[in-house]
Amino acid sequence: MTADLETRKNALRHFFEPIVDKLGYKFTPDEEMVEFLLEQEVKLEDRWGIPYCPCQALLRIRQEDMKIVCPCIPFHRKHFDALKRCWCGLYVHKDVTDPNSLKQIPLSELEGDKQ
Repeated sequence: MTADLETRKNALRHFFEPIVDKLGYKFTPDEEMVEFLLEQEVKLEDRWGIPYCPCQALLRIRQEDMKIVCPCIPFHRKHFDALKRCWCGLYVHKDVTDPNSLKQIPLSELEGDKQ
């Protein structure tokens, strides 16, 4: 791992932490997962200039792609609050101690609640 990669990962962590804290989230307690996902974000940032969510595909439609810039919690709040985590698992609700115990809830299931 290069020093630049490590430096940028630390910068993203430092930048994201107070933002997600105010949203009621924290980094997952799985430190290996945090390191891996931040590394993927740095690679995306190197390629596209923006640290997009590493688990979502870019559509190349700016308005849509901006909804997956990390941390994308405000754009997907209802789904993430139901999951108690973001899609990739980088962030979890502050009360989560075991992210592996969280169940997956498809967005379609939540949208079905509207009916």
